[in-house]
Amino acid sequence: VQLQASGGGLVQAGESLTLSCVASEFTVDYGAVGWFRQAPGKEREEGVSCMSGRFGGTYYAESVKGRFTISRDSARNTVYLKMDSLKPEDSAVYFCAAASSPFLCPILVKQPTEFDYRGQGTQVTVSS
Repeated sequence: VQLQASGGGLVQAGESLTLSCVASEFTVDYGAVGWFRQAPGKEREEGVSCMSGRFGGTYYAESVKGRFTISRDSARNTVYLKMDSLKPEDSAVYFCAAASSPFLCPILVKQPTEFDYRGQGTQVTVSS
């Protein structure tokens, strides 16, 4: 399984970014696909969002609810994370991740270590 994340960059507070994650050997219409982040200097990974492939349910961390939107393009086997109203505290390396079970999203948003697969990260920096 390969998960190729892209779309990070440097933006100012209040601006938007959209991250993309192209999956290989994993179908985003099944299982669970989501995002977690790791802020600079912090060991703890923070779950951000998750989408249940089979049921389409979406889950968000409280810190991003109402600002971030996860979606998918089945034809491209790609998952997106649209991030609006970005804040400096959103600065982190964002990772795309996946799990075989579609039922795990509520857990994965809180415990991103439980994802089965993870890709390389993409840096998001939000300046104030």
